[in-house]
Amino acid sequence: MASSKKPPLSNETLLTHLGRWPDEQHGLINTPVSRGSTILFPNLKSLQDLSQPYSYGRTGNPSSRSVEELVTALEGGTGTRLAPSGLAALSCALMSTLSSGDDVLVTDSAYEPTRKFCDNYLTRMGVSVRYYGPRIGTGISQLLKENTKAILVESPGSLTFEIQDLPAISAARGQSDIAIIVDNTWATPLFYRPLELGADITVHAGTKMFVGHSDTSFGTITANEKYWPQLHATHYQLGLCAAPDDCFLAARGLRTLAIRMDEHQARALEIARWLEAHNLVTRVLHPALPTHPDNALFRRDFAGSGSLFSFALPRAPQAALAALFDDMELFGIGYSWGGYESLILPVDLSQNRTVTTPERDEQIIRLHIGFEDIDDLKNDLSAGLERYRSAMG
Repeated sequence: MASSKKPPLSNETLLTHLGRWPDEQHGLINTPVSRGSTILFPNLKSLQDLSQPYSYGRTGNPSSRSVEELVTALEGGTGTRLAPSGLAALSCALMSTLSSGDDVLVTDSAYEPTRKFCDNYLTRMGVSVRYYGPRIGTGISQLLKENTKAILVESPGSLTFEIQDLPAISAARGQSDIAIIVDNTWATPLFYRPLELGADITVHAGTKMFVGHSDTSFGTITANEKYWPQLHATHYQLGLCAAPDDCFLAARGLRTLAIRMDEHQARALEIARWLEAHNLVTRVLHPALPTHPDNALFRRDFAGSGSLFSFALPRAPQAALAALFDDMELFGIGYSWGGYESLILPVDLSQNRTVTTPERDEQIIRLHIGFEDIDDLKNDLSAGLERYRSAMG
């Protein structure tokens, strides 16, 4: 007899159908925006036992549920909570696992605002913050202390793109009560599944790939069964919530995430290979390239790559950097990434590294590759690189 068990749905199908309920919402395909703080109860019993699905605007409504349900399924977690920004999501994840007197290990390649939160807020609250080299792997076991309660991983690092050996870090932790938190913004759960590789909590700056249109700030935190109760309680106690309109924009963006990730990947890799062949470029920092030192780890753990990478140029005076940047026609100069427009940003590691030192004296440039014509982007970069060369002196 043939099996009646249905095969699991693909990510593309989940992104299209999960987190929306047309039958509950007058047939509307998209979950409408649910603005409001007060939610009425039909009777005293429902108020006292909280038997209805929503009780107060801050704690959830259909707008937030639509995103939480979808992201939980994509990450393979137990539950997801939303935050008004990626930094708020990371902060919530850390506060869910740390108390005064605890110790946290943070990758030296972490997002700069995360470092500032750790160095300022966490230390002020009595948490010991230590940084480790992103390529430490099993060597992290030598840094673990009795009071170490969390390890923060960002793979790849969003400036220099080191890949971390997450299974090795998880194995080094062993059975100890140490939470592994992973910033999974770059690859998204479509291309990287940290909870399956030993992580306990994943975080996204949903502002970037999830939203995908550079029009709102957003964050998500997803936990496994062990850490979900702590995350849920901390999120509630901090009063964190994402605005209903932002939830709607995130849900809208998620519907096309698979298509956008494929396009971002293909375009970024084409530009990366083109830059690697350019005679002014000294190296390209993209983990999907065979020349990247962590390419073997990338191929083992990742199913694809993102829109963001860096490349290096010979060090030159500030005037050369200005000549490159100031006359770019298509690449905008700006923070963040993940939207439809291409971005360019100079990288200064002097404020972002404490235990690792730059491998070379070079100028690092970070690119986000959007959806402009690829030849137009190459022409814009080519002109900028020639301006840089001419101004090098």
